[in-house]
Amino acid sequence: MTKTYYLFRIRPFFSCCLLFFIFYYVAPAQNHLISGQITDGQAPISGASIIIKHTIKGTVSDFDGHYELDAQTTDTLQISYLGYKTLELVVGNQRTIDVVLQEDATALGEVVINAGYYTVKERERTGSIAKVDAQVIEEQPVNTALEALQGRVAGLDITQTTGLAGGGYTVRIRGQNSITAGNEPLYVIDGVPYDLGSLSNQNLSGLVLPGGIINPLNTLDPNSIASIEVLKDADATAIYGSRGSNGVILITTKKGKQGKTKISLDVSTGLVTVTKMSELLNSEQYLAMREEAFANDGITNYPSYAYDINGTWDRNRYTDWQKEFVGNEGYNQTVRAAISGGNDQTRFAIGGSFMEETTVFPMDFNYKKYTVYTTLSHQSNDERLKLQFTTNYGLDKNCLPTSDLIRVAKYLPPNAPEIYDDEGNLNWENSTWNNPFAALASTYTNELSNLLANATLSYSFIKRLDLKVNLGYTRSNMDELQLNPHTIYNPAYGLTSSSSNAEKNEAERTSWIIEPQLDFSQDIAQGTVRLTIGGTMQEQMMEEFGLLGSGFVNNQQMNNLSSAENLRTTVDYNSQYRYAALFARINYNWKQKYIVNLTGRRDGSSRFGSGNQFANFGAIGLAWILTEENFLKNKKWINFAKIRTSYGTAGNDQIGDYQYLSTYTIEPVSYDGQIGLTPTSLFNANFGWERIKKFEIAMNVSLWRDHLNFEVAYYHNRSDNQLLAIPLPTTTGFSSLNSNFDATVDNYGWEVGVQTINLQSQDFEWRSGLQLSIPKNKLVAFKGLENSTYRNQLVIGEPLSIYKLYHLEGINTETGLYEFTDYNQDGEITAIEDRQVIGDLSPKFYGGLSNSLTYKNWNLDFLLQFTKKDGLNEFYNTEPPGFMQNQSISVLDHWQFNGNQGYVQAYTAGNNFEAYYSHIKFTQSQAIISDASFIRLKSFSLSYKLPLKKESSTTCTLSLQGQNVLTFTNFKGGDPEQLSSFLPPLKKYSIRVFLEL
Repeated sequence: MTKTYYLFRIRPFFSCCLLFFIFYYVAPAQNHLISGQITDGQAPISGASIIIKHTIKGTVSDFDGHYELDAQTTDTLQISYLGYKTLELVVGNQRTIDVVLQEDATALGEVVINAGYYTVKERERTGSIAKVDAQVIEEQPVNTALEALQGRVAGLDITQTTGLAGGGYTVRIRGQNSITAGNEPLYVIDGVPYDLGSLSNQNLSGLVLPGGIINPLNTLDPNSIASIEVLKDADATAIYGSRGSNGVILITTKKGKQGKTKISLDVSTGLVTVTKMSELLNSEQYLAMREEAFANDGITNYPSYAYDINGTWDRNRYTDWQKEFVGNEGYNQTVRAAISGGNDQTRFAIGGSFMEETTVFPMDFNYKKYTVYTTLSHQSNDERLKLQFTTNYGLDKNCLPTSDLIRVAKYLPPNAPEIYDDEGNLNWENSTWNNPFAALASTYTNELSNLLANATLSYSFIKRLDLKVNLGYTRSNMDELQLNPHTIYNPAYGLTSSSSNAEKNEAERTSWIIEPQLDFSQDIAQGTVRLTIGGTMQEQMMEEFGLLGSGFVNNQQMNNLSSAENLRTTVDYNSQYRYAALFARINYNWKQKYIVNLTGRRDGSSRFGSGNQFANFGAIGLAWILTEENFLKNKKWINFAKIRTSYGTAGNDQIGDYQYLSTYTIEPVSYDGQIGLTPTSLFNANFGWERIKKFEIAMNVSLWRDHLNFEVAYYHNRSDNQLLAIPLPTTTGFSSLNSNFDATVDNYGWEVGVQTINLQSQDFEWRSGLQLSIPKNKLVAFKGLENSTYRNQLVIGEPLSIYKLYHLEGINTETGLYEFTDYNQDGEITAIEDRQVIGDLSPKFYGGLSNSLTYKNWNLDFLLQFTKKDGLNEFYNTEPPGFMQNQSISVLDHWQFNGNQGYVQAYTAGNNFEAYYSHIKFTQSQAIISDASFIRLKSFSLSYKLPLKKESSTTCTLSLQGQNVLTFTNFKGGDPEQLSSFLPPLKKYSIRVFLEL
């Protein structure tokens, strides 16, 4: 069975159901022609939408406002246009229906934004909040919600750490505020804070999943999400206090809606491939490099161990190892089902999904995900008592090799032996190589489960006075197992299963939260006051336990560590974190045009000692709605304009538990038969909060009946009192002391968001959106930097993400070796004094350009993601050209003889120490950094809604979707988003069928 088969693989049961509904519901209708004109009472409205209610059948008014539509007497017409109130009219026996739409000045502002502890209309918000709705997420064939947000929100920078399903993400909202403490945003799912810290043990997973990062958000089905709000500035995040210092990502899952019970079925299947391969030497080029390298080293008789060139291996063999190891086709299959409905009092939703994705590696490695969610909402007849209960459960199972194969694919000599011999057994070529396929018997598997439960109870005592209690519980479990059988080694070694080993790790994190809240509103002096006060109590506990077993009777027993001859505990750890807070918000909206929002919060954290556990944070937000002023109020060309600004403070305690205390660890090796304790950190009573100050000023404008909407914002965040480790003399027995440094970091920049309606006609509509971020990061001050260990990685006035590098001047035309700038002119090139070149890998700007085109029942949506940045290129972390490993074709531009020029120095096979040492400096110079800017067709979705019977509420949509489809870049180091030695984001194509009954 070929993997291409899976592109069309839809389970028979669902296929039969789909065909039944298509043939049953698709039928012609007996209609009569309705016509008319849409106006605003003075002028015709072009592009107004006229549809038959509960169907997808409709039309759009032409330039003169006229329309024609087939309809029946029982139909109801829905007429809508941006900036005007939607109107519904029963057709009856009418043949001509002229419509006058009433302008709705608040149409744009009626969009409700989730701000966490409260909701706010778009027009009235004083803070920076971006919203991404379910439709945007569902149009992308992604495994996680974070992947769906890439390029969609200004100020939100998301990078995949690996292309493997189940991997992690690096997420930054408006840059890096802390030098070493946490910079991750706060995630809140249905009102419950969700810790996205990885539970994985890096010793088991770090070689295949970078940093051992496994994002717990992977267990949440993206299609169960109703909306995601990103809170960025002080005003929007202040109500979360220190937890919102790095921004907040609010995720709201789908809830039941009033009306007829609906059943939905969502099936998709697709292919997964690598986006871009590195350009490597073929066998002829590689062998020519090796020959020249030995000649440069003065060696004419090739060593016995140089199998690739001395004739042991076939010099005419060529294998594209990238194709063998990471060039396979993976497949993805997803099935989702949901049911929802309810009445005025009670609403419900239940849904579940299954997803499986194989890797681009050889052999049967795969990732599986199972999810289920339920919601139940109820309110009393008088609408005073309201109850909502939500649960989400997800289970991930990931089976992978113990290390990413892309490094083997890049560096294995192209004329290396065949993987299998003539009999189909692993080929060891007379013990001249370690067959890389043997290493695939060494496996890493993990199983991650997450349970999130939330209950919200509210009661209105009197009008405009509500008491609410939010209860939340989360539980995450991670089970990991790494198996290393003796068969990964050459049989010539004579090893048995007694040399096999297995390592198992179990981790659990549980958390509960209670948040009582009181909301009150009152009209005062032509305005409205809204007051929110509340508190938070939260406790989080974590446990981890690991075992290493070796010496098995046979490899079949490796899954059961109790059968190991030798057993050792690798980790036994538990911690507790407690958090408490009081918060208050007062909002005053005067005459619907002047808005003041004051927020305060007092936080308490168990991560600091007595006297430093509590801190106060707050913010003020102001907004002025210009279009409510007389000088703009009656202007037809401008619908809405607002200026807003905010300023506030936040904190940071993301430094781990017990960091202020004297701590100890148990030594794994006994001394004189006794197990002892080793001190790991010193007590520091002054250890306290990092501080962050945030400022923003922005403007929102909507023009020409909402055909052009834009928002421009400038922000400036400054963080100080940095949480760092102070280096100590080795005579103290400790390497460092955790403390607060007098260091200051700035993050500032511009954000631009634009939405436009480009074209509208009877059958066609084209909308666009642009998100642009221009961030700046700078270390403003660092007292004592020159005398600290941070002097090798930080420079005042430069970003935090820099590399301090040697300056490559070029190649000495006589020696053929690299030459570097000796800044202190002492005759030596040293790391401390001569690494003065600054390499900055942070993006100069980034964003996305989205487009949505609709023609009758067809819809095309696509996003172009773009980034201007530098990256680590093909020379980073490499051995000198001439060694027994493949290289990028870039090394062909090299020095060959006296007086010759080239970009790469003379080849060496390793016998010229001066050349080797020079190459090491080369890989620490500005030569390893080059332009990694790119434009990527991040996602596209082409969908078609089948024309079903209008009397039915059934809908069926067929879609072709893609992710990371095309990449335009001059970068030569592979994919421009690729981390060295790990898979880049993968290209995906998917066919999707969505049916709703």
